[in-house]
Amino acid sequence: MKFPASVLASVFLFVAETTAALSLSSTYRSGGDRMWQALTLLFSLLPCALVQLTLLFVHRDLSRDRPLVLLLHLLQLGPLFRCFEVFCIYFQSSNNEEPYVSITKKRQMPKNGLSEEIEKEVGQAEGKLITHRSAFSRASVIQAFLGSAPQLTLQLYISIMQQDVTVGRSLLMNISLLSIVYGALRCNILAIKIKYDEYEVKVKPLAYVCIFLWRSFEIATRVVVLVLFTSVLKTWVVVIILINFFSFFLYPWILFWCSGSPFPENIEKALSRVGTTIVLCFLTLTGINMFCWSAVQLKIDSPDLISKSHNWYQLLVYYMMRFIENAILLLLWYLFKTDIYMYVCAPLLVLQLLVGYCTAILFMLVFYQFFHPCKKLFSSSVSEGFQRWLRCFCWACRRQKPCEPIGKSDLQSSRDRDETPSSSKTSPEPSQFLNAENLCSA
Repeated sequence: MKFPASVLASVFLFVAETTAALSLSSTYRSGGDRMWQALTLLFSLLPCALVQLTLLFVHRDLSRDRPLVLLLHLLQLGPLFRCFEVFCIYFQSSNNEEPYVSITKKRQMPKNGLSEEIEKEVGQAEGKLITHRSAFSRASVIQAFLGSAPQLTLQLYISIMQQDVTVGRSLLMNISLLSIVYGALRCNILAIKIKYDEYEVKVKPLAYVCIFLWRSFEIATRVVVLVLFTSVLKTWVVVIILINFFSFFLYPWILFWCSGSPFPENIEKALSRVGTTIVLCFLTLTGINMFCWSAVQLKIDSPDLISKSHNWYQLLVYYMMRFIENAILLLLWYLFKTDIYMYVCAPLLVLQLLVGYCTAILFMLVFYQFFHPCKKLFSSSVSEGFQRWLRCFCWACRRQKPCEPIGKSDLQSSRDRDETPSSSKTSPEPSQFLNAENLCSA
């Protein structure tokens, strides 16, 4: 049985970020910054409440008679109680032998073109730990993109406006960045396990490192670009956020409406049609795509509600459009920057941010090429796609080169044709004059 390290990491980030935010908000209050205090508390307490609801929803405690658990969640102590429960189950499972087990069948990764199906016994304790891990993974994603991402953006904006970075603010920004990166990492792992549910997926440590570096560069550069643009054009940033937010929010619903599929009703038996709609809207409102690529793509017209196909085209279009958007925002910041950036080398900063985003894309390609746990199931790898693109580019260049001499020869021949008629027109003139003189003498 695996050690529940992911549960411990989720609870640690939850407690650390909440504590740092409450401490910083008290500092803002003592300094008279009421607006910064209110926003800091909002981005701290709102994700806390959503995390409590997520844990209750996954464990289905709303339909069971557990008043103590509901009270602890109401007091915002649900994650701590769940973590204590997880470690109690983990340490007691090694001493007690379980009489009831369930058998699950998983397929191994193909070797030499062959894939074997294996059976694995899962006891009640291990099944409970799997449920807890799944609940905390979803809670980490919600905390990261509905709490940590706005919190990091806010604190970085305050630091730029005040031109000062305090110890408490720096601590909160670092914890928030770790929380966002960890939430994106859990989202990647969750997407892999959903898409390849019938296979036994084993993620290697180097894969975690590669995903961590990929998400760190991507999220850090994105947040800095948004904050820089906000510091010079405050009104226009609202338009950009709303366009990004509603485009990604409405996209799965537009696809569902165009497909003509029936409304999904198998999310939770205890939910009504209105409750199902609220849950689906909540899933699309997480705002992951605002800061980074969401590995879990919602597909409402599918029975599983999650797209299990790996769409390279969507991934390519997203990163191309996001890179162009970042470049445009940085250009506008460079044109309209104020005096607070007097001692900042603006061209170097723009170059560093664009190179940082390209570095994130590089780590993403390295992950999909070398460290993806299910890379053997891909129809084509990253290197094969790059080779095909390179061949097409070389073929287009070779096709264009032979056309140049042909064009030159056609031009030369046309010039010769122009010179030939002119000589034929001038040569008959003397003979015509001679014939006229002979006629006159005759």
